Parts: sequence; C-alpha cells; structure tokens
Amino acid sequence: MRISARELLGQLLDPASFVSWDRPPVTVAATPRYREDMQQAAVAAGTDESVLTGAGMLRGRRVAVIACEFGFLAGSIGVAAAERIVSAVERATELGLPLIASPTSGGTRMQEGTVAFVQMVKIAGAVAAHKSAGHPYLVYLRDPTMGGVFASWGSLGHMTFAEPGAMIGFLGPRVYQALYGQPFPEGVQTAENLYRRGVIDGAVTVTVFRRIAHRALSVFSGVVAPESVVAEVIPVGAAALSAWESVLISRRPDRPGIRDLLRQVTQRVPLSGTGQGESDRTVVHALARFRGQPCVVFGHDRTGQLGEYAMGPAALREARRAMALAEELRLPLVLVIDTVGAAMSKEAEERGLAPEIARCLADLVTLDTPTVSVLLGQGTGGGALALLPADRVLAATHGWLAPLPPEGASAIVYRDTEHAAELARAQRIRAADLHADGVVDRIVPELPDAADEPVDFARRMVAAIATELAHLRTRPPAELRATRHNRYRRLGLPR
Repeated sequence: MRISARELLGQLLDPASFVSWDRPPVTVAATPRYREDMQQAAVAAGTDESVLTGAGMLRGRRVAVIACEFGFLAGSIGVAAAERIVSAVERATELGLPLIASPTSGGTRMQEGTVAFVQMVKIAGAVAAHKSAGHPYLVYLRDPTMGGVFASWGSLGHMTFAEPGAMIGFLGPRVYQALYGQPFPEGVQTAENLYRRGVIDGAVTVTVFRRIAHRALSVFSGVVAPESVVAEVIPVGAAALSAWESVLISRRPDRPGIRDLLRQVTQRVPLSGTGQGESDRTVVHALARFRGQPCVVFGHDRTGQLGEYAMGPAALREARRAMALAEELRLPLVLVIDTVGAAMSKEAEERGLAPEIARCLADLVTLDTPTVSVLLGQGTGGGALALLPADRVLAATHGWLAPLPPEGASAIVYRDTEHAAELARAQRIRAADLHADGVVDRIVPELPDAADEPVDFARRMVAAIATELAHLRTRPPAELRATRHNRYRRLGLPR
C-alpha cells in the first residue's frame, strides 16, 4: 500500500512536531468537470491539494518538508501545487533550514495543460537557489515518481534515496505503450535498478531514511562535534626502505584501504554513483565526520580493483559529484588515492577518460572549500593524479605516486620490466622523496607496515586527516585557493 503524505510525515518527523505552512491553494481557472474532480480528490485524499508543506523536528533538528499526496489526482502538479512547493522552498531558504522533499506523482496535471508543465521550471529554480545559498536538499522518492516531477525537483537532491520497490521514471509505461505499441521493458523503472545504475543513492524504508537523513544533516551542518580533539601524528623521518620495497608493500592484498578508514569515523553516510546513470565499484563516496570534523569523502577502493578492472570515466564523474557536493554545502573534501591506474580500454577512451581527468584537476585547483588528499597506497597514473591537488597532501609511509607502474616505466625506457626497481628509485616515487620534493606535506607512519597493524594505522590516519581539517577550517577560501595555486605553480622549479 502507498504511504500517504501524512503517514510519511508521521514516520519521518519527531512526534507532534509538524507545523503546516500551507495556505488555501490559489484559484486556477477550471472547467466544471475539473472542479468536480478536485472536490472528489479532496474528499478521497483528505487534503486540499496534491502536496503538503511545513516544518518539523527530525531527531531534534528543525527541517522544512514537502510531501506529495498521491491520493489527490495521482499527486499531479498543477499551478496551485507548484506555488505551494515554491513558497515552501523559498521560506526554507529564508529561514536557513535544511529541506527534505518526498515526491510521489504521476507528473504534470494534464487538466491544466502546458501552463502546469512549465511550473517545473520555477520549482527547479527555487531548489537551485536554496542549494546555492548553502542549504541541504534531501530527496526521498516514493512509489510512483514519474514525469516532470522526477525530471525536476525529484532529481536535484544533494542525496537521493527511494522507497524500496518504487516505480521511478520519466515516461510512464501506459504512455509508452500507447505511443509505441509495445510494453516498456520490465525492471528498468525501479528504485533498485536506478540504485544499481548510479541514478540514486539507495532504496530504503522511511524509518531507515530518517536515520540516514539525521546523519547526513549532522555532517551538512558543518558544526564541529565535541570529539574534534585529535591526537598529534607521531613524527617520522625518511623511510629506510627503497622505493621498490614500498611498491611491493603497497600491493599486499591485506593492506588497509579507504573502507578501513571509514570504519573509524562517525556519522557515515554512503552515497552511490554520479546521479546521472553511472556507477563504478572501484571508488567509494560518503559523508562522514573525522574525529568530529564534517566532510565529504571520495576515494579509490582497492577491493574493487580486480585484475584488469580499474577506474573508468564514471569513477571520475562521481569524484566531480563529490567536489560539487562539498563546494555547495561549504564542507571540506577528503580524497583518498589508492589505485593501480585508470582503465585502459576502448570503452574508457570513448566515454572520455582523459577529459574527465582534466576536469577533476581543474575543479580541484579552483575549489572553494578546504581539501585534503591522502596517498594511502598505490598511486598510479592519471587516475591518481586526478585526486591529488589539495591544500594538504598526506601520505602513508609506503604510499607512492608515479606516471606509470614501475614495470610500465621500465618497459618504455628499457623495453623490459626488469629495471622496475631502478626506475622507481630514479623517479623518486616513494613518500619520503615526494615529501622532500614538496608534493607531500606530511607522512603518516606505518609501524612498520600498515597491513600488520590495520586498525592502529587507520586510526592514526583518521587522526591526521582530522588535524589537517581542523587547521584548514580556520583559513578563508580565497587564501586557500591562492595558496593552492602557488603551490603547484612553483612545484619542481629551483628553490
């Protein structure tokens, strides 16, 4: 059975906390038949329009809410409903409140025609203004969400989850059948399929979404939690091991990766995909607090890089989603590098791998928010470089960065792979050399190998990241941008 707007609000918000913002709907010119349909809909749904708006408390945090009522003319959006939505969005923006929207709709109200269809423009504009002001916008799609609603305010969330089993799509199956004379393919317009394809962040029940929203809003608030007191990183000198030994250590299958770091943080909310129909299992994207410091996290997942399967263009587009999210919400961005390299395939070339690397670099050097990059393990090629530019760059003792794997460099220079160790040394790829050359700011020690102390190392790295975030938060964005620019402008030149 479908969840009504009032049931949704009852499950999402704290008990008895909802306060309606709704005024009587604006009068829209209508035929007698349409007026009769409206009256019958009001009786059947128990609402005066297809949407309810207001404010309430979500685990003690005040939020603005917009909830569609499918029982009122299939949740369709006409002029009156759109005006109510826009008024609520603008009020939330004015009050500085996070906004949670839960659409369920067949789309545009056909009885009002094109003028109703065009209302989606003003709704999208109001949501864009809310986000531009730095306020969170969270979306929970219910069954069904179709047409112009999904193609406007239903797809603009900083994060988007959906009801399990919900039908979500642009063109309704009945319309498709009428237009093309054949049924729409089954299993496409479902919450679960869109999650797998990287369109939405997950399919969860309302009660689970309530928990997710609470964690996300805790991070989005930007407020530093009391746990923000962090331990100083243990000082460490130059690594005693050779570059090639570090390379071999970094390739240990039991070496801790980004998921091990995220097990040591709080308020973690996993996100998924680009939001544009792409996902890549070689990367991880999340919201989190590192010792109380809120941030957006994105990085390579060593467990997802198997055999020849390496990060592709979708992974980099997801990285750019993380960058945009951090900038819109004025949150620091943490990037974790641990990759065997970008994909080398026909598909990667045709889908724009190289241009996406370029866009990541351009976005990062101009980003208006603090950034920390972590060279956690392997750092091969453009896939690693795309996540490197940052205000502060940390490296694990055995992290390294190189244009190619040492074997690849050896193949170019010597036409064999037997000189890999020699090339690793000559190219100065190990963390100690990167620190000496100004590429890395700080080395976080492995004592002596992260794989032999995975939990302690992960906690040490998390503490180091938190320390850097706490320091960077005190610096104005313009100063960060200028320092970042100058850093890479001078890198490699004689001092």
